[in-house]
Amino acid sequence: MTTRRFIVEPRGLASPQLKLFVPVASVLAAMAVGAVFLLVTGVNPLTVYAQMYDAAFGSARGFSETLISATPLILTGVAAAIAFKMLVWNIGGEGQFLMGAVFAAGIAIWLGDGAPAALALPAVVLAGGLGGAVWAAVAAVPRVYLGTNEIITTLMLNFIALNFVNFLIFGSNSPWRDPAVTTFPSGRPIPDAARMPDFFNRLDIGIFIAIGMAVAAWYLMEKTSWGFAVRIVGDSSSTARYAGVGVAQKILGVFLLSGAAAGFAGGLFVSGPVGALDPRSLDLGLGFTGIIVAALARLNLIAVIPVAILMGALNNSGPSLQAIGVPTATVTMLQGAILIFAVAGEFFIRNRLRRPERSSSSNPEEVVAA
Repeated sequence: MTTRRFIVEPRGLASPQLKLFVPVASVLAAMAVGAVFLLVTGVNPLTVYAQMYDAAFGSARGFSETLISATPLILTGVAAAIAFKMLVWNIGGEGQFLMGAVFAAGIAIWLGDGAPAALALPAVVLAGGLGGAVWAAVAAVPRVYLGTNEIITTLMLNFIALNFVNFLIFGSNSPWRDPAVTTFPSGRPIPDAARMPDFFNRLDIGIFIAIGMAVAAWYLMEKTSWGFAVRIVGDSSSTARYAGVGVAQKILGVFLLSGAAAGFAGGLFVSGPVGALDPRSLDLGLGFTGIIVAALARLNLIAVIPVAILMGALNNSGPSLQAIGVPTATVTMLQGAILIFAVAGEFFIRNRLRRPERSSSSNPEEVVAA
């Protein structure tokens, strides 16, 4: 007796309904797995999820904090999506975010209190993007011209950037360190002129800048000839070369654009809710969470926005779980589960499973198998 297996075959063009269903199902499946984990630990999952929802959306203050958390995630998600669309595996969003924060805080401190806001605010944002692009270039140039593995280089650069930020504040008397604080080192507050104006509780205009940048990135990638060439390189680099597309230049450009997006996130975070180069407030894994955002959004630069708000809600709800005796690591577990199910869902978007047709032959070798 033979065992009839499933055959994996390409699905072709997936329907819009399927593309929408899979990310939603990924979130629901992750919550179901989380519920099992909570039940095993003796906690009612309905109580936990209700607490998380109330903390993230149940009040005006909670909603504003959710959007504050979502602001950098929009841009780190854009950074990952831009690179992954071209099959450039930039895992260095965390380091580029931190270096963007370093550049943004540095230019704000250099300009000082006398600079007008009309000059300081754009300078801080642009400096953040420049810092992220410069840090991305450290991995991009070897990738393009020496063929190095960008996964390894960008991943290692994350830790170098974090240690560099710690050195600036904890290990030196750099301009980024606050000289007025002698008990425990902390970042120098940036001038008020370089701070993003608040308009709703602590929420500042950075949320609109992040959304605007995401829309601009979508337009660049989807509606311009440059973006079309990038997509060709991502689909087939050999085809792109045959068509006369400069593959090396496109890879370098995408890498720098991805790093700049993550750097913008660092700049907005420093000039917004943090207000200083503070390693304790910046080392939140926002660059790594951006990868989850991009995966769940299926690399759609517009879908990154609502997905980032969802991830921001999870991050914002974490501290409130301690009030009911649940560790904040539950949020990390849910984010990891969402990523796993999102990647698994991508398989079913691209492929379908079917049973092989029954064979009248009794010879097992003639039975179709996957």
